Amino acid sequence: MSNAEATASPDHTGTGSASEPAHNPEAARLRGLLEPAVQANRLYLEDVAIIPGSHRVVHVVVDLPQEETGGVGLDVIADISRVLSDVLDNDPNDDGRPYDLEVSSPGVGRPLTEPRHWYRARGRMAKVNVIQGENVTGRIQAVDDGGVTLVPEVAVKKGMKPRQGEPVKLPFDRIRNGKVEIEFSHLPEDGLEPEHNGPSEEA
Repeated sequence: MSNAEATASPDHTGTGSASEPAHNPEAARLRGLLEPAVQANRLYLEDVAIIPGSHRVVHVVVDLPQEETGGVGLDVIADISRVLSDVLDNDPNDDGRPYDLEVSSPGVGRPLTEPRHWYRARGRMAKVNVIQGENVTGRIQAVDDGGVTLVPEVAVKKGMKPRQGEPVKLPFDRIRNGKVEIEFSHLPEDGLEPEHNGPSEEA
């Protein structure tokens, strides 16, 4: 049995350059091992990476299902860490090397590159990099299978409150990526879900 240490790691948004490539066979094997336990706890397994060394680190990123809003709380991170630690301790194919287990959520700084990322960011302000067109900054009003609808913010004179433009629908095939803009508060708008949008929301 390996010595597993479950560590809640809030706001860890990436695995860093020291992590092994995503196609690493051992990381893929562990993903298959851990995913059922993550899903059983109503979470989504975003990523599994292995940071090599004499004492390797298994880094697991979990998120809420795409239909839910908000962030993964620290208590949830702690609970799922214990569950995944037990799974790894009972891994029938484990080679006996010691490891540390780190579990975190994606954090507010995660790039929006997949449809599920956009679903999770509904109601937030985001900057969108558009393919063959002008980039758009606006609040994510709706997401469907075809793309994202944003309410853009129109530039105004310095010191004035930004003005909202007409909703814009961007199909996914025109979106290169997006990034949530940090806000500490915003007033609810028609058709938008009121939600705190500060960094403390994400675990």
